[in-house]
Amino acid sequence: MSEISIFGGTGFVGSEFCSTTKKPYKLVARESRVPLSSDVLYFISTTDNYNVFSDLHKDIDVNLSILVDVLKNLKPGETTFNFISSWFVYGEGKLPATEDSQCNPKGFYSITKRTAEQLVISYCQTFKINYRILRLCNVYGTNDKSVSKQKNALQYLIERIKNSDEINLYHNGQFYRDYMHVHDVARAIDLCIEKAPINEIINIGPKEKTLFKNVIDLAVKITNSKSKITSIDPTEFHKIIQVRNFYMDSSKLRNLGFAQSIPLEEGIKELCQ
Repeated sequence: MSEISIFGGTGFVGSEFCSTTKKPYKLVARESRVPLSSDVLYFISTTDNYNVFSDLHKDIDVNLSILVDVLKNLKPGETTFNFISSWFVYGEGKLPATEDSQCNPKGFYSITKRTAEQLVISYCQTFKINYRILRLCNVYGTNDKSVSKQKNALQYLIERIKNSDEINLYHNGQFYRDYMHVHDVARAIDLCIEKAPINEIINIGPKEKTLFKNVIDLAVKITNSKSKITSIDPTEFHKIIQVRNFYMDSSKLRNLGFAQSIPLEEGIKELCQ
């Protein structure tokens, strides 16, 4: 079994992968751009579209410049580069989104993630390097230390529900999303590295979409919360960068033999503890 060089392995999903996989791996130091083995798993990324207000270059520097520095150190003919991407690259379009769907990303994070995908594909084709692009759905889990209204809003709202704080929901929660527990996401990544065809894009998400309001109602019920829930209109910036409904077709993942081990209801109960 080939050893995997992991870039960004100390983040939320990366650290879960490291604790889950049975494959040998090495964590590449934060400041290094040089793989330590022929197989690479790349997690380095910003996490939301809001850096445009504080650092206009951050998404470009992190999602593109660092990536290019790593790409130039890959060994042609020897490397398989596994790139972790996001459902955000799809933007507005026909649902469910398949790997072949046209992408129309909005926001600096989303656009640079899609650009990063295209750079990976172009570079790897040019220098005869194998690649996989894995597009993750919304990932949740208790070990996420960077929960905010901008990043992992579901967990942010559940924390407020646990405290019986007021909850403001866009569209009264009447929109669809994909959610998967971080443990299952790590398992899916592990399976793709082992079995997925090379030079392809694979959606990593659940079999069924979820109505957001149903998740909020479940959290309120589990916690016996007294939270007042109010429907509000999305902000103008949210309208620019975000789609109302989104869910993916993850048939390619399931055809590899993947099945979720943590149902959403069980995962929400965990978050509510």
